[in-house]
Amino acid sequence: MSSGFVHLHTHSEYSVLDGASKVADLIERCTRYGMRACALTDHGAMFGAIDFYKEARDAGIKPIIGCELYMAKGSRTDRTGRTSGGSNNHFLTLCESEEGYHNLCRLSSLGYLEGFHYKPRVDLDLLHKYKAGLIATSSCLAGEIPQFILNDDLDSASAAVEKYIEILGRDHFLMEIQEHGLPEDKKVNPIIAELAEKHGLVLIATNDCHYTDKDDAEAHEVLLAVQTGATLDQDDRFKFPSDEFYFCSGEEMKQKFPEYPEAVTNTEKVAARCNLELNLDNHLIPEFVPPEGVTIDAYLESLVENGLKSRYGDTPDQTYIDRAKFELGVIEQMGFVDYFLVVWDLINFARETGVPVGPGRGSGAGSIVAYALKITNIDPMRYQLLFERFLNPERVSMPDFDIDFCYNRRQEIIDYTREKYGADNVCQIITFGRMLAKQVVRNVGRVMGMSYGDVDRVAKLIPDGAGKTVNLKDARSVEPELDRLIRDDNEIGKLWGYAERLEGTIGNCGTHAAGVVICSEPLMDHVPLYKASTSDVVATQFEMKNAEQVGLLKMDYLGLRTLTVIHETVRLIRETDGIDIDIDAIEPNDDKAYALLRSGNTTGIFQLESSGMRELSKRIGLESLEEICALVALYRPGPMELKDDYIANKHDNSRIKYDHPLLEPILKETYGIALYQEQVMQIAQVVAGFTLGQADIMRRAMGKKSASLMAEQRSKFVEGAAEKDIDKKTATKLFDRIEQFAGYGFNKSHSMAYAFVAYQTAFLKANYPCEFMAALLTSESGNLDKVAMYVDECRRTGIEVLAPDVNMSGG
Repeated sequence: MSSGFVHLHTHSEYSVLDGASKVADLIERCTRYGMRACALTDHGAMFGAIDFYKEARDAGIKPIIGCELYMAKGSRTDRTGRTSGGSNNHFLTLCESEEGYHNLCRLSSLGYLEGFHYKPRVDLDLLHKYKAGLIATSSCLAGEIPQFILNDDLDSASAAVEKYIEILGRDHFLMEIQEHGLPEDKKVNPIIAELAEKHGLVLIATNDCHYTDKDDAEAHEVLLAVQTGATLDQDDRFKFPSDEFYFCSGEEMKQKFPEYPEAVTNTEKVAARCNLELNLDNHLIPEFVPPEGVTIDAYLESLVENGLKSRYGDTPDQTYIDRAKFELGVIEQMGFVDYFLVVWDLINFARETGVPVGPGRGSGAGSIVAYALKITNIDPMRYQLLFERFLNPERVSMPDFDIDFCYNRRQEIIDYTREKYGADNVCQIITFGRMLAKQVVRNVGRVMGMSYGDVDRVAKLIPDGAGKTVNLKDARSVEPELDRLIRDDNEIGKLWGYAERLEGTIGNCGTHAAGVVICSEPLMDHVPLYKASTSDVVATQFEMKNAEQVGLLKMDYLGLRTLTVIHETVRLIRETDGIDIDIDAIEPNDDKAYALLRSGNTTGIFQLESSGMRELSKRIGLESLEEICALVALYRPGPMELKDDYIANKHDNSRIKYDHPLLEPILKETYGIALYQEQVMQIAQVVAGFTLGQADIMRRAMGKKSASLMAEQRSKFVEGAAEKDIDKKTATKLFDRIEQFAGYGFNKSHSMAYAFVAYQTAFLKANYPCEFMAALLTSESGNLDKVAMYVDECRRTGIEVLAPDVNMSGG
């Protein structure tokens, strides 16, 4: 049944430090209250639009995308207002159509890029230009029209109504009333209703929702104090004037507006007009322009043909040619030729200009086409890496190359990308910092005015899980002293209650360390953009996964200091010893390098310098690149439980047992232990007759832990195994085993890239210690603790230190 009301003015945690509701909470309330639609209208930005759209759709709720924009009182370029509210009014907008969504993206973007002054502001000129497909309202008490009414300037209020009718049209401007138990509402609402009748406008009732339940009002006050740096005992701190800013039910809204019942029911009529359908399957890959007279497919094929000869000699093995032809067929069929050429062009620019490039992390290293194009530097044939782990011909998904560049020169690649594809078509990706367990406890404690020592004592009792902080609920259940404090100390109990309510709420916006998006068209036509007031970096308002879902090409340009160290070392060796090393071409077979790795003397070696890694290196007794690869995969939560078996099996092959003889060729390299996702796929291929594409789908299903998907995959696996005369009991056992493997399996091509860089640094350290240490000191000069550690190691291993009396602690 319908509730007879739809929320059209709703703020979530994406109104950063101003809204406390999670998207999932809002959707759950819609379901509970029988609301068939809901709008999300966060302040100034559309950060949560895609999450909200998907979650609402999944729950059978119509999502209405909107934004409460900040409308400049004059020009958006005028920055003379001295306070946040002094230069803007609130202005609520809702997307009626896809055109409206694109226009709202532009408005929100330009608010940040052109109008930012305390808040991201738009102005009437922008509204004129980008009004199509939008419905707007007179907004809350901070809107222009309510402000005129509060100042008893009714002529200006009426003139403002006429102004917005002229811009938007009578059907696309609504008059909005709210009731939060405030005297201001009592003054404004009757006049808003009169203006609506006078000008023939639809009147709607809304609640300015900033938290989910009425009981959340106090926690929301804490959140506002976190935002403003205030404490709860400050009388003049910013806070909401009542506890009515919550997600009301339809019945509660009817009770709030007995004099305006049509304003409540009109919300459903407005919701019926908003029919945005987002296409989340776009591929907005920029077009690559090949040489004149050559088709784009032919150009890629010619580059790959020449690349194979460069990699494998003038007459490559037919197996390699066939693999390349297969991959090219998939790439062309899936429409990713432009993508490969765009990436090739960027890597080619880096190599031609001397910017150090890593060997290529992630599943992309499984592509022989990428290897031939020198996008990656790990031979997928030699190390049995799978293309289907990267691009699955049976499941269309965007490809994704992770590329490491020299830390000092990463910006040159971003600048080249912007120059090549247009500054409006390239930007970075936003990230949201969330207040997790310890941080939220510290933030709340500060706001409550508690002593640092008391808050610190509570925070330190929160245990660390396997590589991450546990949540507050789990922390209390596993730490008796914490539970006792919460029960016995009223102040700590109150602190804990607020912290639990606010845990995981967004606390700040940042920029992804590596992510860059490239589009075929101006980005703000498809996604809203963000720019912090303290930075010139432009980023998407959507986090990485949502930016990809919109169809944007995402690439990881990671600045890796190790590459800087390696190439600085090679330069020093060339200049001091006259030896020219092609670091990308060294064979991973140097005895000195493996002796160094086995010694555990691996300070400064990429990935292998932590105490745990050093100890594990010694226990394994590293002898090959494959074993370094396994070490990287083992030293993670989950696989860590297998390290003892791996080591024992290596040193005593009689321990190795296979559940079926077909598994031996797959698991022999890792001494009978399944470590990699690729091994899971190969097992499904050889045991159950899956194609590698089907095996990748099975692997993904295992990762999602969906009971229905798993039952379907299990049935297919058992049936496929039966065709190879493997009985049901054995097949079921094998499926259970690989399901367990899939839970912790690492991407082998990712591990292999790490292993290769680790070997490169070990090779340099073992063979050219003085130059290597000099390069490390140069690279890490900003980190005195690490420099001191390197100097100590130099002295311990007999390497001369030129400034032995330097005072490290004093800088």
